[in-house]
Amino acid sequence: MNPNRSIRNILFVTSECYPLAKVGGLADVSSSLPRALAAKGLNVITLLPAYPGAQAQLENTRTLGSIDGPLLEPGLSLIEGTVKQTGQRVWLLQAPESYDRDGTPYADAHGHDWPDNWQRYAQLCRVACKIASGHVADWQPDLVHCNDWQTGLIPVLLKQASSAPPTLFTIHNLAYLGLFDGDIFGQLQLPASLWSFDALEFYGQFSYLKGGLGFADALTTVSPTYAKEIQTEAYGCGLDGLLRYRKKALTGILNGVDYETWSPETDSAIAFPYTSQSLTEKTKNKQYLQKQTGLASNPSEPLIGLISRLVEQKGIDLVIELIKAYADEPVQWTILGNGNADYERELKALADAHPSTISFTPGYDEQLAHQIEAGADFFLMPSRYEPCGLNQMYSLRYGTVPIVTPTGGLADTIVHTTPGTLDKKQATGFVTKGADLPSLKQTFKQALNIYKDKPAWLKLRRTGMQQDFSWEKSAAAYLQLYEKTLNAMTT
Repeated sequence: MNPNRSIRNILFVTSECYPLAKVGGLADVSSSLPRALAAKGLNVITLLPAYPGAQAQLENTRTLGSIDGPLLEPGLSLIEGTVKQTGQRVWLLQAPESYDRDGTPYADAHGHDWPDNWQRYAQLCRVACKIASGHVADWQPDLVHCNDWQTGLIPVLLKQASSAPPTLFTIHNLAYLGLFDGDIFGQLQLPASLWSFDALEFYGQFSYLKGGLGFADALTTVSPTYAKEIQTEAYGCGLDGLLRYRKKALTGILNGVDYETWSPETDSAIAFPYTSQSLTEKTKNKQYLQKQTGLASNPSEPLIGLISRLVEQKGIDLVIELIKAYADEPVQWTILGNGNADYERELKALADAHPSTISFTPGYDEQLAHQIEAGADFFLMPSRYEPCGLNQMYSLRYGTVPIVTPTGGLADTIVHTTPGTLDKKQATGFVTKGADLPSLKQTFKQALNIYKDKPAWLKLRRTGMQQDFSWEKSAAAYLQLYEKTLNAMTT
């Protein structure tokens, strides 16, 4: 084989992809990165399950044929099409018993994980392996790009196959291990040798994610800082030893932003488009957001936005305490998200007690998410860990100043405001000293002081809006790593 052959065909396997299915940032990456790679001339096919309503969002569809085999649901088929909204080429795995359900891709309408998630995503992995081996539609990828635990069995299965393409596995969030009990391992009919500490076994259970980490030819995660953090006991979720062992295979590549979707100049979801030179229109968006969320119409009061899963990782307990500390101050808050029921109750109670200054919208609403980015003055992300984070980069483009903690992609994308960084036009936001309440309060106070200094505030906003986190640089890094991985396999 030619050791210098260039890569052409990529199978990108994911459990969610905007706008077909979205739970978190994985959906945005699974939409943006394949399209950025396609713009570089690669033939990228994105494979994901046919969740309810997904096929209706495609055009130019055709059935590629049925798929059968051991441990697969009867009557499986693949539907090829193009996403109407984005132009992305996808293959949907149609398996109604497994994927045509109300709720999210992973949980029912009450938020309880589907008890057969192990089977649902093992099936996705097995179909991906059939495609990777060239047994579907007369097409074979040069490399398979896997994402998070739901695809973790693909590298494991392909290592058992002959003439299989190499795999790259991306860790979007190490905390989601894909853990299942030992009796399920037997039902997967995997080689018994894989039930070991050196393979899939994880403290008496087994982990799909560990399979990806241990068996993929290359590993990436979504920011350089997070790549370092997960090799430590504090952030490694019990897998730091494996990640240190495989550190030469691990690369941190920062996620990019899809500026076709997230740009205030062209955003059809916001009330008033604007640029860094027309920030009076941003003030109109603030007033629109205040009206939309029931807050008092007051353009001079600082408005803090937050869009998040309401979980401990995101520092929501710190957010609640910060809101309480400023409940009687001239500060407004608008929060969009769902998750922990206790957090939801506390936020609702605060909003009910202070309706003119605190707004809480449970769930997720794409239009409101865009309007919050356009209308808020600050965007709060006090995460305890954050593999990459996208909202802080969206916020920069919208002139909404991020307040973040010094972790993961937040540390890689936000430059803390000091007199020096502000004077040099380097400052883009505020970074706390740690993920704790005293640090957050101190930094928040500093942010409010800059808000009152109108020349400094304008400079800070405009510097943020000029930052470029497009997918161009990140896609180039992935392409280089794809070719390095492929050629390492062919030498």
